[in-house]
Amino acid sequence: MIQYRDKNFVCALDLGFDLIKGKWKAVILCHLNQGPKRFLELQRITHGVSQKILTERLRELEEDGLVDRIVYPEIPPKVEYILTSKGKEIYPALELIEKWSKKNFTIANNIL
Repeated sequence: MIQYRDKNFVCALDLGFDLIKGKWKAVILCHLNQGPKRFLELQRITHGVSQKILTERLRELEEDGLVDRIVYPEIPPKVEYILTSKGKEIYPALELIEKWSKKNFTIANNIL
């Protein structure tokens, strides 16, 4: 058993998937892999995520050390989100899942 943030996980894989599960976390990580993004830019390119949910997911990703929030000392304040080294490390796994999905579901079932 692995314990992380007052939650118990069966194994390291269970913990890893918990960090990226949900509708928006993996999508956010993939967009941030392309470079730093501001909040409104992320909201625009994720099509359909509400401001509240995007804020919550970014905070969760930040708490788990996958995303950094950079506040620039400007007026008006400028905030950008970037992947941390942990976030960059997980991206190849997300890319493999994306390729697998395209291979197995686009051709066979025309889903993607």
